[in-house]
Amino acid sequence: MEFERVKLDIQGPVATLTLNHPEVMNAVSQEMLGGLMKAIDRVESPKSGARCLVMTGEGRGFCAGANLQPRSGGEGSGDAGSVLETHYHPFLRRLRELPMPLITAVNGAAAGVGMSFALMGDLVLCARSAYFLQAFRRIGLVPDGGSTWLLPRLVGKMRAMELSMLGERLPAEKALEWGLVTRVFDDSELMNHARELAMELANGPTVALGLIRRLYWESDGNSYEEQLNLERQSQRRAGSSADFQEGVRAFLEKRPAKFKGE
Repeated sequence: MEFERVKLDIQGPVATLTLNHPEVMNAVSQEMLGGLMKAIDRVESPKSGARCLVMTGEGRGFCAGANLQPRSGGEGSGDAGSVLETHYHPFLRRLRELPMPLITAVNGAAAGVGMSFALMGDLVLCARSAYFLQAFRRIGLVPDGGSTWLLPRLVGKMRAMELSMLGERLPAEKALEWGLVTRVFDDSELMNHARELAMELANGPTVALGLIRRLYWESDGNSYEEQLNLERQSQRRAGSSADFQEGVRAFLEKRPAKFKGE
């Protein structure tokens, strides 16, 4: 199905969301952000049957950042901070609050806010030719899309500062070495591996996997005691799920579990 500058394909329990404006390497406009929000609405609908989301880009790029063309709603016009608050932040919050695993399959350049989108994945998979770029300094802006929160936690303050201050490309292999991404694949194999991993997650105990997402997102802002309490609450929810009961039965019966995400 098609939305504004976005494609959504749902096959069984796996939904694939594709940024779809390849003429500008999937640079983000307000129209695209509107399409992304509608696509997430569809993914989160119980009728969709989706239990894992893959996000990637059409063509040779994942996302080149904000679309700076006139009338695109990019960061090059008006109050660059205002459009973050009204359009980008709501989408990023939706990704953070997803009740299912999120895989980002970075098929090419992930620059500016496109890098922020890519790093929202629970698993960040890269094509070997892909690269990351904190492009903001090249046009006189500061990093946004949550990157100043994400990067220091992923690669440390000094590497985050270097990426942001110098605006140099970070190749996929170096990003893997730094712990910024999960795995790197040959370009032609990226989506095959992304779908395989997505299917593995989608067939897993997705109630528990959604809770795991929340636990790790919350952990950076919590004290040790707060995190212990959140684990207690999350375990209560997971322990009341049908998947937990199935998992225990399967363990005792020495067979693979058949989770339903319930």
